Amino acid sequence: MDTIFIFGAQYLYLFIIGLALFYFFIQPTNKRTGFLSFSLINMSLAYLIASIARYFYFNPRPFVVDHVVPLITHAPDNGFPSDHMLLSSALASVLFYYNRKLGAVAWILALIVGVSRVYVGIHHLADIFGSALIAISVAYITFYIFRNSKLNY
Repeated sequence: MDTIFIFGAQYLYLFIIGLALFYFFIQPTNKRTGFLSFSLINMSLAYLIASIARYFYFNPRPFVVDHVVPLITHAPDNGFPSDHMLLSSALASVLFYYNRKLGAVAWILALIVGVSRVYVGIHHLADIFGSALIAISVAYITFYIFRNSKLNY
């Protein structure tokens, strides 16, 4: 069972990236620009906000404060927000905006990534929820930007 969670914590986010690339490449050329623009703006804003949040809120990793032995090695740095969960949920939000079914699959995978990162002992639930909240909020802001601009989406 541990092997499944280790895989989820370390590698499952790559499948979400693969889903996003798959969706990108099956789109007609004229729609790829909008998808790429939306993705880049969304992910850049999510990273910026996460970096600011990281600066203002420090949450030591579970293996540092709870003295548990993590199933995977990690630096004992700030765990908030989870970068893996941020990337996974930001991509899931973008996919959900463009294709609800594919986005729902990506969100399920993102949640598995988050649960796995908690299970292996390198994140607290607050780190996971914080990342998801940032990604969802930024996706809404990006949607608002696209809806009220001349950007092609």
